[in-house]
Amino acid sequence: MADLIKKGALLLMNQKCYDNYFLEHNFFDVPCFKALLSKGLGLGIIAGSVLVKVPQVMKILQNKSGEGINLFGVMLDLLAITFHMSYNFMHGYPFSSWGDNTFLALQTVAIAALVLFFAGRKPHAFIFLLAYATLLYVLNSGLTSMKVLLTIQSCNIPILLVGKLSQAMTNYKAGSTGQLSAATVIMMFAGSLARIFTSIQETGDTMIIVTFVASTFANGVILAQLLYYWNKPAAGAAAAKSKSKKPKTKKDD
Repeated sequence: MADLIKKGALLLMNQKCYDNYFLEHNFFDVPCFKALLSKGLGLGIIAGSVLVKVPQVMKILQNKSGEGINLFGVMLDLLAITFHMSYNFMHGYPFSSWGDNTFLALQTVAIAALVLFFAGRKPHAFIFLLAYATLLYVLNSGLTSMKVLLTIQSCNIPILLVGKLSQAMTNYKAGSTGQLSAATVIMMFAGSLARIFTSIQETGDTMIIVTFVASTFANGVILAQLLYYWNKPAAGAAAAKSKSKKPKTKKDD
């Protein structure tokens, strides 16, 4: 049993911290506490990421519509997630510091494909999936140099901002957040906020840290809109409802 506990503990901390906590009973070691908190947050974010965009996928499937979802923004978001994932993977950073991007990428791909599919663009959905699979292979197979990956990662900040803020602009013009899922938006904001701390603790990579600061800001804008437009229907839906309530005249008959 003791060996089992030790193996489990070493998944969350290094040998030095294990000795501090379990042998020396030094529970006030600040570096070990920060490392343990970071690792726990990282694994928690990964666990949450498995389902973070599922509510969004289910909402699209249920309504058979991607109304209100800015496809351009989704594509840019996917690129940012993919570039970040590949950059971390090829650098050999701990999975706990970036593993959530794997699941976010899969779910974002599903959202983009469904938006295309329900917009009547089925061939485009298939071509998109094929193109994305090719991109993954090129970025993660060693065909792309680390210098190029660093350049790509540096592009993530404008990509994230343009992608998220284009969705914010779509929401503003519609006067509604459309088919955006509240659960997904909230979890995306919380996850990006927590990633600032885990990135500082586990990678120390300035580029990654700044990227998550930008991501938190952009997700915060979407979250603020979600709260503001909470019970407000889209402009088109409101107009249609108003028209349906208009009293009939003889001319209408």
